[in-house]
Amino acid sequence: MITGNGAAARPLLLLLATGMRSYREYLLRSIASEFRVHLFHTVEPTWEREYLSGWTVVPDSYDGPAMAATAAALHGEQPFDGVLCWDEARIHAASYIAGALGLPNGDPAVLWRLRDKAQTRAALAAAGLPQPASVPVGTEAEARAAAERIGYPVVLKPRGFGASVGVIRVDGPEQLAAGFAFTSAATLPDPITYNSAEPYLVEECVTGEEVSVDAVVQGGKAVPLFVGRKVVGYPPYAEEVGHHVEGADPLLADAGFADLLTAIHAALGFTDGWTHSEFMLTADGPRLIEVNGRLGGDLIPYLGRLATGIDPGLAAARVACGLAPQTTPTRARSTAIRFFYVAEDDTEIGSIGFDERRLPAEVDRAVAVAAPGAVVSPPPKGTLWGRIAYTTVAADSRTACDRALDAAAAALLVEPA
Repeated sequence: MITGNGAAARPLLLLLATGMRSYREYLLRSIASEFRVHLFHTVEPTWEREYLSGWTVVPDSYDGPAMAATAAALHGEQPFDGVLCWDEARIHAASYIAGALGLPNGDPAVLWRLRDKAQTRAALAAAGLPQPASVPVGTEAEARAAAERIGYPVVLKPRGFGASVGVIRVDGPEQLAAGFAFTSAATLPDPITYNSAEPYLVEECVTGEEVSVDAVVQGGKAVPLFVGRKVVGYPPYAEEVGHHVEGADPLLADAGFADLLTAIHAALGFTDGWTHSEFMLTADGPRLIEVNGRLGGDLIPYLGRLATGIDPGLAAARVACGLAPQTTPTRARSTAIRFFYVAEDDTEIGSIGFDERRLPAEVDRAVAVAAPGAVVSPPPKGTLWGRIAYTTVAADSRTACDRALDAAAAALLVEPA
């Protein structure tokens, strides 16, 4: 462990892992303005150092009980005020740390209920809350039987993966075998496994507009802060290729929707923390797709800050420490992000960058995430890791955002090797 200087009066937050700099630095920068941050990671920090008061290199950032013991020893010397993690693969491990220290969001069973989507479905079904029909399965034959009972089209998915990995729509029985092969072959670096007998889900395919909701939950009450309107591409796969976030999204002012969100969290036993929930807005009302016990990915919280003025890093850190978050918007703008991909599988990048002269004023960030020499593919082979660049924009309307994103796409210059 290495400990740096920090203002002792500020709360001390234990952060587990950080993620890619281009996607997560904005959170750490904000948090460090009000909190001392101690990082648990498997490697020495690099870009993170300027935001840290200390860090501990741990042998395994998925081993919650072991890290809880390490944290408890540190806690005896200098007490932590909260534990925060925004990485889906590690939120369950982080809950062990929080539980050992008696801090918010410290029940591993609750976080596992969120990570394991079959458990999520069972808890919501018991509470009579709106969601697609869902059947856990382990074999192609079981998947075929479940699809026949539910009725085509259906969605096949792993029961605990994120980023839409392994998710595919199957429109009829003739596509079931190929769809199940795709889902069952999906893998993630995350070493955590789920029910080995029934690791997949066959679900009713509900249709409508798909949205995500980032919310703070304190004392069991859920307060929605940002609504992301998804842009999905590469059918029949469910690749998220962009998002729109409106500062004055009507769902934020919908009391019935806020009540539904609170009821969902109550059914899952989630009382304190930040969540990223996904819904399909069907003709019969919202149907829950999933709840994740972390901040949203894809820079959705960043867009939320641009759109509303609410700082997601500070709000999440405050809730983690049992403090009241600031949830009142200070502005209402339209924001969006678009992700870019190569056209062909196994494309080696020779050069990549944006022509700054062609970027419109509405562009907030234009970032190449692939480096020369990288070999990348579009979905379905590439999925999340196939993205080569992204652009975020802020404007006065969704139409203006789309025009700016189109211009940014034209300004992206990619040459194969």
